[in-house]
Amino acid sequence: MGAKQFLAYTGMVAAVLAWLFIAISIIVNPWFVFTKNAFSDLGGPHATDPWIYNYGLIITSIFIVLYSINLLLISRNKVENFASAFVFVAGIFLALIGIYHAGTRPHVFVSTWFFAQMDMALITWGIGSLMAKDRVLGSFSLILGIIAPIIALIVPWPSAATEEAYGIAVIDSWVAVMTYLEIRHVIK
Repeated sequence: MGAKQFLAYTGMVAAVLAWLFIAISIIVNPWFVFTKNAFSDLGGPHATDPWIYNYGLIITSIFIVLYSINLLLISRNKVENFASAFVFVAGIFLALIGIYHAGTRPHVFVSTWFFAQMDMALITWGIGSLMAKDRVLGSFSLILGIIAPIIALIVPWPSAATEEAYGIAVIDSWVAVMTYLEIRHVIK
């Protein structure tokens, strides 16, 4: 497997790692209740082995940054280039969530901006894809980037973790579609 092929899969690796570290953190913190807590509580001062969650986010962020490089390599215009930069910045913000864990002053800001950066990436990639005459991917990305945050704002989520899981699932869905299209050579 060459470097280019490796980069194509880094988004999916990030998705798997994120859920793996969340699951391990939940296992070592049996007090965690999905419908009452935030995932970030798993990395906060009251968590058992908070380093699992926090370092897990930092490790995952490396793969998001690598995926942003992949997106830059497959981008078809400057707008898609710009979208890859949003993914890069989102990767940095994910690492910052691990550094500024729950209970620290910047935590809410960095965790909110991770999701905001990814929403902006989806919207921007959607616009770029439409400019590249890729109506299906453009519409999918644009609609997902606009509708998903609206849903996140209007649904009365029982906990931060449920809303975060929704946001992660949205990101994972987009990455899965992008990866599939890339390996099928629809996006080159």
